[in-house]
Parts: sequence; C-alpha cells; structure tokens
Amino acid sequence: MRQQIAKVALLVNDYDEAIQFYTQQLNFTVVEDTFLLEGKRWVVLAPAGGAGCNLLLAKAVGMEQQKSVGNQAGGRVFLFLYTDDFWRDYQEMVKKKINFVRLPLKELYGTVAVFEDLYGNLWDLIQPL
Repeated sequence: MRQQIAKVALLVNDYDEAIQFYTQQLNFTVVEDTFLLEGKRWVVLAPAGGAGCNLLLAKAVGMEQQKSVGNQAGGRVFLFLYTDDFWRDYQEMVKKKINFVRLPLKELYGTVAVFEDLYGNLWDLIQPL
C-alpha cells in the first residue's frame, strides 16, 4: 500500500487575496481554481517545483472558522516549506517584505527561519541537510 498527504486545507478570509499573496510573495502556482456552488471555490496552490503536498484554500465560513484564520496551529509553526537554496529564497522573501519572526539558524536538521503568511500563520523555511 502507498499513501501520501495530497493537500492541506488552509483557512483564508478571501480567496483572491490569498492567491495573490501565495503566488506573488511566495512564488506558488495555481494548480486549480474551480468555482463551486454558493460562492465556494476549489483553489489548489503548489509551491515552486510543485512536488509534494499542495495547499487547498478554504474560505472561512462562520464565527468558529473565522476565529481560526491565521491561528490554525494555536501559535505554533503550522507549515514547513522546504527549499533547495535557503539563502536565495530567504533573501527574495525579505525583499518582498515577508515578515520573519525568527531569524535564520543552523540546526542539526538544516538551515531554518520562521515567517508569517498574510494571516499570521507561522511557517518554517527550511533547507534540510
């Protein structure tokens, strides 16, 4: 048997602002953007290179979901973006005004820094060893 996680749902306030952030600021690509019933959309984004798990943007509906936008992991790092060139990507993200909340460190597992997305979710940018 072979299994893999294909997508992770990410709660957003607005599809278009999230698409703009992830494509313009983080260089993700839109894999699919299908309009569904009642204003819903099936929006799938892939990081540069397109390998591995993708993001499924899910527009928050109702108070409970809206309270979780930007805090899906309770303040912990939620998503991990691997790169083949940490300093290239880090410098490009700094130029694009991505907010890094923890500066780069060399760890046992690689080089890592923590940044926020447009809603405040924390991400690790990692170049593994």
